Amino acid sequence: MAKLEPRCCFLIPMKSIFLFLQVFLLCAAAAFGALKRADHVFIISFDQGAPAGIQKAEMPVFKAMAAEGSHTWQAYTIVPSITLPSHTSMLTGVGIQKHQVLWNDYQPDKGPVGVPTVFSIAKEHGFTTALFATKEKFKTLVRPGSVDTFVVPEPPVAQGVADACAAEVLKSKPNLCFIHFGDPDVAGHKFGMNSPEKMKAFAECDAALKTIREAVKAAGIEASSVFILTADHGGHDVPEVKDGQPTGKIYGSHGSPAKEDVEIPWVAWGKEVKPGFEIAAPVVIYDTAATALWLLGIDPPESFWGRPVASAFAPVPVAAAQKP
Repeated sequence: MAKLEPRCCFLIPMKSIFLFLQVFLLCAAAAFGALKRADHVFIISFDQGAPAGIQKAEMPVFKAMAAEGSHTWQAYTIVPSITLPSHTSMLTGVGIQKHQVLWNDYQPDKGPVGVPTVFSIAKEHGFTTALFATKEKFKTLVRPGSVDTFVVPEPPVAQGVADACAAEVLKSKPNLCFIHFGDPDVAGHKFGMNSPEKMKAFAECDAALKTIREAVKAAGIEASSVFILTADHGGHDVPEVKDGQPTGKIYGSHGSPAKEDVEIPWVAWGKEVKPGFEIAAPVVIYDTAATALWLLGIDPPESFWGRPVASAFAPVPVAAAQKP
């Protein structure tokens, strides 16, 4: 019977194996950086888009994207819940105490916002950016060299914004695109939160959303895109009073910490988004900025108050990591 030769056997302590794995994973993370989950991110804000109003309105495209993707009807904006300060938080990732945009109209003497925006950070990483809005005040968010395309159409209505955006998508396929639909806010202030005029404005915004969706598909980038649908604030009805007497009319208002004013929708739809998923984690308006950068493979700055809404997206294997 053949004699078996003795073999050397090296026993590696389990602790050493764990240390090796930790070092390997840290090196891999450093090499790959943040995982790039999408090539194109579209943030679309429905001004005065209270969840209750959207759910009442004829908005089949919005509602289908919410059902097909990940959503919460209980995200929250800042206080005071006002258009320009709220959108500044949405696009800078910090609260009003940090960005200090306390006004709500275009004041060129105050210059652009004094903190970095998603646009300026994206540009630093080599991405193309675009901003389409129905209100001039959004110039406040355009820091020098940060936005490749900025458009406020004439007249400033949702479909005009959508048409301008669609043309740019087909032309340049921007990596980061923000779209603002102001029509619901205009109608809500004048006629009330649940007025027929407000519902009509919502429906027109939904048609505009469809225009953008079709352009993204025609540009051949739908499979590599993520849409974030949200709002800057909600609102509540206030009785009109003249000469100390109620007139019987109402108008919409906002700015308070009341639930009707601060509750907003937050929907993610597109690449790597969990289908039919209801987001349980808290979502605050400045999480939108962090999520947009995270999707493009940019680590949100430590100075951000917002954090990526990671639960809305499927995990991406390390092997699939890409650099911008």
